[in-house]
Amino acid sequence: MYLNRRQILVGSGAIGAGILLAGCSSESGGSPAPRSSGGTPKKGGTLRVGALGRAGAITRDPHGTQTNESDYLVLGLVYDTLTVPGATPNTLPRLAASWEPSPDLRTWRFKLAPGAVFHDGSPVTADDVVWSLRRLRNTKSGASRLPGVEAANINADGPDTVVLVSDYPNAELPLLTRLTTFVLKKDTPDNALENAPGTGPFKLDWYRNGNARLVRNDQWYGGEVHLDAIEVTMFETAQAMANAIMAGQIDLASNAGSIAARTAESRKDLHIIRRSDDMAMPIVMRTKDGPFADPRVREALRLVVDRDAMVKQVLSGYGTVANDIMGTGDPQYARDLPQRTRDLARAKQLLAEAGFDLGKSYDLVTTEDIAGLAESATLFASQAREADIRINVVKQESGAFWDDTWLKGSLYTTYWGTNDSAIFFASKTLVSEAGQNEAGFADPAFDAAYRDAIGAPDQAARAAALAELQKIEYERSGYLLWGMADGIDIATAKVNGLPTLAGYGRVQLQGAWLS
Repeated sequence: MYLNRRQILVGSGAIGAGILLAGCSSESGGSPAPRSSGGTPKKGGTLRVGALGRAGAITRDPHGTQTNESDYLVLGLVYDTLTVPGATPNTLPRLAASWEPSPDLRTWRFKLAPGAVFHDGSPVTADDVVWSLRRLRNTKSGASRLPGVEAANINADGPDTVVLVSDYPNAELPLLTRLTTFVLKKDTPDNALENAPGTGPFKLDWYRNGNARLVRNDQWYGGEVHLDAIEVTMFETAQAMANAIMAGQIDLASNAGSIAARTAESRKDLHIIRRSDDMAMPIVMRTKDGPFADPRVREALRLVVDRDAMVKQVLSGYGTVANDIMGTGDPQYARDLPQRTRDLARAKQLLAEAGFDLGKSYDLVTTEDIAGLAESATLFASQAREADIRINVVKQESGAFWDDTWLKGSLYTTYWGTNDSAIFFASKTLVSEAGQNEAGFADPAFDAAYRDAIGAPDQAARAAALAELQKIEYERSGYLLWGMADGIDIATAKVNGLPTLAGYGRVQLQGAWLS
């Protein structure tokens, strides 16, 4: 069914419609994956899931910064957000059953799902949601998670309606309430967060050092949940997790990576779920100051990289070439812009015109948080040497990287596992005031295009603004996005109903079942 702009803005419907059941993609880069048995979902059983994480980065605060996949998985199953990612449209109801904007697109009214209760049986009220969103907004990253909405402008209107007032017209606000708008009971003290009841499809049974057991929430308002329980095991390395799925110690290796997938391809007792356009691993070039502030230098680096080789070697073919625009999953992604290819002669010419000092070495800082990140830095450095650019790869421990380099460094790798739309990244990382402006990018024309896009009352105006926004990003942002990695889950044959959406969609396991 075609949805026009107005119908998309006014969301409604049963959440069950958004749950995607099993599917195994066999797109480029790998042999066809064995399919699971499928059939009618069965109730019962415990799904043993492996997820990456580090003991030193554990966080139990739903509104904290989760760098552990294992923590995010647990939180995403215990707590509900107002909306969740979907395929078409890309924003679906969850704890908010419906939403509607004012004519000027500044005031949004979210109606809560009828029958929603916390795990202790108490009903969810608008006051709980207001308290949770204000708490989120007041965190260090709150401005990027709820952009343009001050805490004081989040209020209840009766027991089941929450009103958000934006500082500016914003047609995309429901989209921006996905991911981290986890709802807790009003006035939950910080020292009680670890066991605070949520409203999600699973309840926390226990949590120990990154590992957890969750049990089915039979009162969940969102539809039928098949599994009795999910046990989450945290692995510090992708290799250890891959070994566990190969040995039958877990049923699902979440975000296992391309190397594990290559090994699993020959196993008939395993199947591989590929979620395309899942993860971006761009190189960030600081635009505000430093050696990469000149746009000619940034363009030169984009022309240095051999994108096909990066995808083939770093991602083992489990991915696609990108074109320096974040948000490749956007239905209105700018596919009409010319695909950049390697051009060393032009790169050298631009560097000469910019007076770039080729006598110096430049640090490219990376970390080994996820498979392929450090490898991408090393391969890029090798490719840059062919243009006489000397890149020195510096590997930092995760904590030091996020504290000292992220948002500050001149040249570093980063990654985003929440790829979906150009607007999402524009709001989070590219507009001048973005709380996570990774490159220090400040471009008045880009900011204007962003405002035009989110404030557009109709599809044509939005499309025009979005095209301009992406063109500017393509031409002069601080991102060198060479490719998009597929999300790769590996499961035993008995596991069915796994999510196939990219990004946050990967943790929506409420539709999973065991045959």
